[in-house]
Amino acid sequence: MTRDGSTLGADTRTAGSLPSDPIGDRGALDPVVQLTHASLALSGRSIWSDLSAEIRRGEFLVVIGPNGAGKTSLLRVLLGLQPTTDGHALVHGRAPRRGNPEIGYVPQQRAFDPEVPLRGRDLVSMGLDGHRWGVSVSARANRRRVDRILALVGAQSYADTPVGRLSGGEQQRLRIAQALVGDPSLLLCDEPLLSLDLHSQQVIVQLIARWSRDHRATVIFVTHDVNPVMSVADRILLLAGGRWGIGPVDRMMTAEALSRLYGVPVGVVEYAGRICILGADLGGHDPVTARGEIGE
Repeated sequence: MTRDGSTLGADTRTAGSLPSDPIGDRGALDPVVQLTHASLALSGRSIWSDLSAEIRRGEFLVVIGPNGAGKTSLLRVLLGLQPTTDGHALVHGRAPRRGNPEIGYVPQQRAFDPEVPLRGRDLVSMGLDGHRWGVSVSARANRRRVDRILALVGAQSYADTPVGRLSGGEQQRLRIAQALVGDPSLLLCDEPLLSLDLHSQQVIVQLIARWSRDHRATVIFVTHDVNPVMSVADRILLLAGGRWGIGPVDRMMTAEALSRLYGVPVGVVEYAGRICILGADLGGHDPVTARGEIGE
């Protein structure tokens, strides 16, 4: 543990203890996610090792790191799609499993074919019955539920429009509605802000943050750019080169913390309320134009 209370780890020889940064009354509750000395290797390559962290009910955790750091792989572990190589992960005290209804998932954006006949409400309803065949006996209740979540995300006006004809921001609202319609206690978001303009990014972030507060639900939010989520993040998990660090935004987004994590000198400049990272692997982006991007 660093002097400021954040946690930095690298491998089994240098892993730190769990962070001591409280997040209000939520911190007193049982953790939703537990990672205990968890390691992951793919095709013989170590992705991250000896990762230990507890993510609490109602917490908004942001995950950032360069290409190949294992951000999406971490979500796959929690979804029960990828086992850890060593150590273990728990969701609500149990081993992760596929199809867990307590987890909502917003995948990375993929463009819809403009001619696909799937309407917005059809996409959302798949979050309730996409795994079943035939007509659901609770179809009427499901329709009401879909209508409520469409209203929550502000997508009623285009609910009956083919999804391929909607803008990126509109499609992303529908993906979030699909993830939330089952009322999960844990929401996993994989790069939900990609290809969105700044206004749409803020709309999406505030929508998810409000839902988390209202439902006391946990959010794990993978992103390139920490800036849109700085105001709502409780903690940041940094993954880089097999190392990891976790702590509050103001403690993790510092030159000292990032330099230790990346193993090279890293500069941090704050300008107009935005964090700029200089000297780290920004996934091929120019440091000046990236304005706080950390990778993948």
